[in-house]
Amino acid sequence: MVTRGFRSKHATGASDRTPPGQYVTAEFPVLSAGPTPRTPLATWWFTLEDAQGNELYRCTWDELLALPASELTVDLHCVTKWSKLGTRWKGVSFEALLQAAGHEPPAPYVMAFCDGGYTTNVSVADLRGDQALVAYEYEGAPLAAEHGGPARLLVPHLYFWKSAKWVRGLRFMHTERAGFWESHGYHLRGDPWKEQRYAGD
Repeated sequence: MVTRGFRSKHATGASDRTPPGQYVTAEFPVLSAGPTPRTPLATWWFTLEDAQGNELYRCTWDELLALPASELTVDLHCVTKWSKLGTRWKGVSFEALLQAAGHEPPAPYVMAFCDGGYTTNVSVADLRGDQALVAYEYEGAPLAAEHGGPARLLVPHLYFWKSAKWVRGLRFMHTERAGFWESHGYHLRGDPWKEQRYAGD
């Protein structure tokens, strides 16, 4: 099952904070490529892996929450053309995860993998500089399952499909490979300001 985007009855015109082709909504649409997984926190874990699948770092839910937290207020831009402005998130930055692991990135790309089988590729450059989180709170509350809780990758400067729901790990890659939507024709990077929606854009 794939749920597509929609035009909200509460949608408004674009602003100077919205990329070309986007409209602003006050709602937070739920779009998923399958059913919502619900993993008990007692058995949840997160891992960083090298290109061979060997663990560089692994943490439990409690260990993730014990890492230094960061907060971001960001605008979200979905490839289905909605934008939601001024959203507040809390989580652990990619930089904090690297510090906890005691590793510099061993390769220039990662594949995010998730409960439910979803994957998406992201460059390490798009994760560095405290611009990406493994987010576990939204608007001051635990992240709801339908929005990717207990934790999702947040890469807000790219189209929102790159902010993988229900994330469980990042596997480094020496060469870029397509994730789920990318293998179905979506752009490998997905910069909304360049309208990189589909391969060839």
